[in-house]
Formats: sequence, C-alpha cells, structure tokens
Amino acid sequence: MNSQEPVLLTSALGITTITLNRPERKNAIDESMWRTLTEMLQHVRNDADTRVVVLQGAGGDFCAGADVAKSTHDEHPIPRLRRIGDVALALFELPMPVIAKVDGVAAGAGCNMALACDVVVASSRARFTEIFTRRGLSIDFGGSWLLPRVVGLQQAKRLALLAEVIDAAEAHRLGMVTWMRPADQLDDFVADVAQRLAALPPVALEQTKALLNEGVGIDLPAAIRNEAAAQAVNFATEDAPAAFRAFLDKTDPPHYTGRWAVR
Repeated sequence: MNSQEPVLLTSALGITTITLNRPERKNAIDESMWRTLTEMLQHVRNDADTRVVVLQGAGGDFCAGADVAKSTHDEHPIPRLRRIGDVALALFELPMPVIAKVDGVAAGAGCNMALACDVVVASSRARFTEIFTRRGLSIDFGGSWLLPRVVGLQQAKRLALLAEVIDAAEAHRLGMVTWMRPADQLDDFVADVAQRLAALPPVALEQTKALLNEGVGIDLPAAIRNEAAAQAVNFATEDAPAAFRAFLDKTDPPHYTGRWAVR
C-alpha cells in the first residue's frame, strides 16, 4: 500500500493494523479520511482472517481529532457530523478486540477514538484531552456516552467541561488507559498483547466483548440470558471441546479456528 495514503491498512497473522497517516497534522482527520475509515472498518468487520485490530497514528502522535481547518465549509454540518458518528459506531461495534496504541496527542475525536477501542496502551509521553469546549464545540465521536462509562460522571464533566490536557499517568489513574509503557517499549508491548489475543478462540472473544458492551446498559436477568445464549454459540464451535481436551490432558492450547462444529 502507498505509504503516502492518509490511512493505511496492513494485515499479518490475524492482526490488522489501521494507521492514521497524516503526521504533519498530528493525524487530524479530514473529510476524505472519515469516508476512508468507514470503508476500512466495514472491510475489517467482514474479514474472516482478522482476529485483532490495532489502531495507531504515524509520526509519534495518535490523533489530534477532526481537522476543522480543512472542513468543507459549503456543506451543512449535519452530513459531516453523521460521517464522524458513522466512524465512531463502526469502530465501537467491531466484533473482534481492538487495541488503541496511543503515542503523543489524543485530542477531541482522537481521544474518544481511543476510548471506543477495547483496551488502550499509551506511551508515557501520551497526552489526552477532550478539547471541544476550547474550540467552542461540545463533545462528539461518542464521547458523551463513552467518557462517563470509563471514568464516571464527575470526572467526565471535569475533563469535558474544562478541556484539560492530562498526561498518560493521569489517564491511567482515571481508567482511560489500560497499560502505560515507555515510548521505546510501546511497539513490542502492543505486539505481544495483539498476538496473545489473536491466539485465543475468536468466537469466544467476540461473544465476551459483546456481552460486556451490552451488559453496562441492561439489568442482571437480561445479562444472564445473554450469557446463556452466547455460551450455546461457543459450545457449537470446534474451539470449546478442543480447549477442554487440552485442559484435561494438560497439553498446550490448540490452534483455535472459530469453526462451527454442528453438522
């Protein structure tokens, strides 16, 4: 793929990496990139070979948010905001685990893009900000839903109203960051997490992610019903029996395929 393209997509060994590639703009996302991201996320969603997704930025920054300086001003804001919302939903609803690899700036939509992922690995030099109010705007890219669920309502109000810039250590303390590592260890650490996830049963991972995402908005009886339905799906794959056999025989975990075992 042409390394000059503003969004790069690469895949190897079940791990698909999406790279925001406008380092000269701290990977701020312009109108064409929103469209490209929607198409790429749809492709990844339907790619049977993708077990794990890594989302990252090029050039030492994650994403400075929407490139408001490059917006198409002769278009009504509603279609533009719809495109942003489409990317947020497509990212959050990916069935496979998604890792945000955050170095440098994660601002505005870029901050919430990281929160829409399942886990966040940040370098010690990463910085996070819900910058919107400093630009005369209100929070978007799903931040009004994501942020309170991650940090709680009071801290979400602090971050969104004051538009503070916080460092990786503070983001980790608040729960926005899953792991923090020195910048020179970031690549290796993310690769290790991605490889471990890619080696696990894909259907079980997909079911677990969906249960957790849905579980925050339903009551316990509904969650238990969802768990039973998901477990039935797992029992019908080749992976669950193989995992049980490996456990009983005390052998190494098998190669999980996610294949349907019911004939």
